[in-house]
Amino acid sequence: MNGVLMPDFYTIRWLPEGVVSMIDQRLLPHQVVYNSYHTPEGVGEAINEMVIRGAPAIGAAAAYGLALVPWHTESEDAEEIVEQLEKAAGMLRLSRPTAVNLSWALDQILDVVHRSSWGSRAELRDLVLGEATRIAEQDVAINLALGAHGQGVIPDPAVIIHHCNTGSLAAVDYGTALGVIRLAHEKGKEVFVYVDETRPRLQGGRLTAWELQQYGVPFKVIADGASGYFMRTGRVDLCLVGADRVAANGDVANKIGTYNLAVVAHENKVPFYVAVPKSTIDMKTPSGDLIKIEERPAVEVTHVGEWQITPDDTPVGNPAFDVTPAKYISGFITEEGIVTPPYPENLKALFTETP
Repeated sequence: MNGVLMPDFYTIRWLPEGVVSMIDQRLLPHQVVYNSYHTPEGVGEAINEMVIRGAPAIGAAAAYGLALVPWHTESEDAEEIVEQLEKAAGMLRLSRPTAVNLSWALDQILDVVHRSSWGSRAELRDLVLGEATRIAEQDVAINLALGAHGQGVIPDPAVIIHHCNTGSLAAVDYGTALGVIRLAHEKGKEVFVYVDETRPRLQGGRLTAWELQQYGVPFKVIADGASGYFMRTGRVDLCLVGADRVAANGDVANKIGTYNLAVVAHENKVPFYVAVPKSTIDMKTPSGDLIKIEERPAVEVTHVGEWQITPDDTPVGNPAFDVTPAKYISGFITEEGIVTPPYPENLKALFTETP
């Protein structure tokens, strides 16, 4: 652990008074501010406005958002509270439609509510909060297991290109791809990271760079379009990214620019790995062509912070994600091990119970 820094920030936390506390990622790296939310509508707005982001973190936020319903409702009627839960879940599903963890977490909560026996608002409150807490704690355990398996693809020393933000800020703790890198550093491996800025919201330049500083991991921020230069002219051992949804055939929906990075990595024979928990793999979606891609507001492209960089009335296309075909992916790092091609068979095997 020599030279390893342990961060003191958190991404999301349930407070005892029935409040969901989140670090406001829109203000990083200049301000570290924690916002408090008392209603599922507030949590849904936080997800939509990217106060919190990253598939695992969004799932935990949605779960805690539902937990706020029985905690603060004035009703004592069981059927009415369940209706409120269903309504809140419907609202939360619309906050960021591409991230499958969001719907997964909501379904987990509602399934427990419908399967369990409870007779009062207090019992339902404890039941929903208990399941939301389990989802959050499970995320940390899953990410640690995923990170351990990921060490198999991290040489020592290692030069890695990373896109977007997939660390503690994108999860309850540790994260996926950046969690693999953090664990490698904590184990004493010599790792260096090229951090894509990840336009237009700069999650790499703002968030990943800030996180790596907290961990003491050496890095350089590079423009998204510079990754090919570094792969062609220098040493890059692998590209490592996360995902918001993985289709059954291995196609990956991730932050816009992932597809470009994967194609250039393939051209330069650089391995391209995707680190995801099983909850991000959507076996109900046959291919990436069927994944709904969120279109974000034009201001994210026309402005950097408060500064407008385009002429007035400039038309903008701003898809938040793109789809990377499975053929460009060297493997998936999951909490159960590394999955390699053929993906339709091997991803399915992750969900097949052995006798």
